[in-house]
This record gives sequence, C-alpha cells and structure tokens, in this order.
Amino acid sequence: MTVTLGTTSASKTVDLGPAVELVSKEEGHRQPLAPEFVSAEDFSPLEVAYDFGRVRREDIEGGPNNIWRYKKLLPVPSNVEEIPNTEPGGTRLVRADRLAKALGLKRVWVKDDTGNPTHSFKDRVVAVALAAAREFGFEVLACPSTGNLANAVAAAAARAGWQSVVLIPKTLERAKILTTAVYDGALIAVDGNYDDVNRLATELAAEHASWAFVNVNVRPYYSEGSKTLAFEVAEQLGWRIPEQIVVPIASGSQLTKVDKGFRELGQLGLVEASPYKVFGAQATGCSPVSAAFRAGHDVVQPVKPDTIARSLAIGNPADGPYVLDVVNRTGGAIEDVSDEEVVEGIRLLARTEGIFTETAGGVTVATAKKLVETGKLDPDAETVLLITGDGLKTLDAVEGRIGPKATVPPSAEAVSKALGF
Repeated sequence: MTVTLGTTSASKTVDLGPAVELVSKEEGHRQPLAPEFVSAEDFSPLEVAYDFGRVRREDIEGGPNNIWRYKKLLPVPSNVEEIPNTEPGGTRLVRADRLAKALGLKRVWVKDDTGNPTHSFKDRVVAVALAAAREFGFEVLACPSTGNLANAVAAAAARAGWQSVVLIPKTLERAKILTTAVYDGALIAVDGNYDDVNRLATELAAEHASWAFVNVNVRPYYSEGSKTLAFEVAEQLGWRIPEQIVVPIASGSQLTKVDKGFRELGQLGLVEASPYKVFGAQATGCSPVSAAFRAGHDVVQPVKPDTIARSLAIGNPADGPYVLDVVNRTGGAIEDVSDEEVVEGIRLLARTEGIFTETAGGVTVATAKKLVETGKLDPDAETVLLITGDGLKTLDAVEGRIGPKATVPPSAEAVSKALGF
C-alpha cells in the first residue's frame, strides 16, 4: 500500500507493501503508518496491520532464496529486493535425529540461523527495519544492542551506504565488539547494562530526528522481520506448522512474531491452521519472563542480568507480557537454565549435529532438555528449536572447558598411545 505522511525532512509517499496502519496491542487503537512505537491512546506497543489480499504459495516459491520471497507479507517496499541490502534468510532447517535421541524426542528440527550474513537472525529484522526507515526518510541506522544486533546494523548500514550509530554495554563479548567495529560505523561502548543502553537510545532517538533506531522508533517494522523465521520453517516443512517450537527470549519480540507468522499463514490458507505450542527459553541469570510464568503472573518484574548468555540479557523485556499471552494461549511453557546448562547445551548441539551455536542457542537446547525432563514437551510431537546465532561470537563461554585431547610429538606411535590404541 502507498500512503502519504510527514517524515523527518518533508512529506513523501511511502511504499510499505501490504502494511496499512499501526494498531496498539492493548486496546486496538489504530493510527496511520509512521515511525512511532507506542500508542498515544493507551501507551501500549504498536504493531503493523495489513491488507494482504491474495497470496499464493507459488508467488512465494518463485521469489529469491532470502526473506524477500515473503515481501507480500512484510512492511517493505514492493521493489525491496532491488535496493542494496544484506539479503538475509534462506537458512537451513536441519533434521536433527542424533540430538532428538539425546533429548528423548521423536523428531527434532534445528532452524540454523547462523548462516545469515552476520551469523544471527538479527539480519532479518534489521533488513526490514532499514527498508522501512528508508521510506520514512531517515538517514542514519542506529540501535542499542547486546551484540548480534550491533553486528547486523553495522553491516546493513555499510551495505546500504548509510552511517551507523551502535550503542553497546562495555562488557559485551570481545568477538561481538570486533565484528561490529570492522564495518567502521560509530560504535559507542556504554558503562552500564543493556537496559541502561536502551534508555540512552530512547533519549537519543528523541534528540536526533534523522536517526532510525531499529528497535526503538521503527520497532513495529523491525519486529516483523522475525515472522520470516516462521514462514521459512513452515515452507521448509512442506507448508505445515510444527507441533512444538522452542524460542529463546530476550526482549520477547521474536517469540511473539513467530507466533504471529504461523497465525498469518493459517489465515491466508498457505498452511493448514493446525494447533501448535510455543515454548520460551531463558538463562536463569536473566529470567524475568520465566519467573512470571512459573508464578502465574501476567506482568514481568524487571531483574538485573547476570548470565553468560549476554545476547538474552535484557532484564526488562519489552514484550514479556505478550510472550506470556502467546505461551499460555498455545499451551506451551517457559523454562530457564543455569550457565553450566547453557554450556552443556552448546556442546550437546555441536557433538550431535555439528552446529556450533552461541550462548542463546545453548539456552534453547538446554531448555528443551529440561522441558522434556519435566514432561512439558511432548516427546512424540515434532519439535523445532530456533538456533539464532553463531558460536564463534561467544568463544569465551567454552574457553577453558574444551581443547586438545592431548599434546604429542609428531609420531604415529605417540598419537596411537594418546588415543589408547
């Protein structure tokens, strides 16, 4: 759809495809498409509403092997694939039989998003945010980040020829700092945790009208990028929805949008609208949503993060209450796991399926194991685990725990002896 509105510079016509308006999550107040993220009516988050028209499987299957094959389901321009971007998506869905056996599940699929351009799912959401930001007339791409988003924003801005401003906690993993700085944008380390960084970003967004903070002032569009995980999983399964899916929780947006993606596919008749359960995964050192679920609450009490899973270390998750809604509605559950369990989850996935995940993926695998042990995951149901980032980003999590089995002189006899032959 094409609409006309005021932007940071002057009125212009914007093309955001099937997107028609913004709707508040609490009371359903509607307003025109704009770079806004909170409803002035009920102060709840805004999300994108659509008029999809007719969308056919063959339209999607004829598209490129990236997220733009789903452009008719996203708030992006009709020619989005023609504009320089990182072209994320199209990542593999791996049938993980050895992992399934180790977990005590009948059939497991791993959605391996380590294959994205900066090796995490954040490339998806940033690509959608950049496309919308361009239409709204912004000139700088910015974000507060726990690491993966920093990489994605810096890379996407470089590819588009934009300036980037990235704010990170100074305690971020060294690998994520380097893999952001290499794109030569403005990388700023802040003396504080992610929630401090996020508050600072909100202040800066109000002061700099030309800066598009992907997870602040263009958040409604940014968050829609996570739907593409649901779209790809369903298409890769032969156009069907899995019975169970386990999703890591940081802000909670990814989990809610995966659910939204599945529901949209069903509403459009692209898949059979079959029941499914959504499960959430957190690290115990930052588990406010898990704690709320366990206590039966519908609100989330903020916490101070203390976990090696820094990419999930958001103590005051914006979408926490909506995660609880999704999990309760679908009959799922939320669990949390210790840092030791996170590391074992990383190693378990690596030794069974040859996939090296960062700490967030370790949280997902370890939580799946705990959910099976507590009887919350159905062992006979088809299960998908979302692995959202590459282990090369969080080497410090396994450093000192793994290494050579032995150090030997250069002789076959020494090798055989070390191996016990």
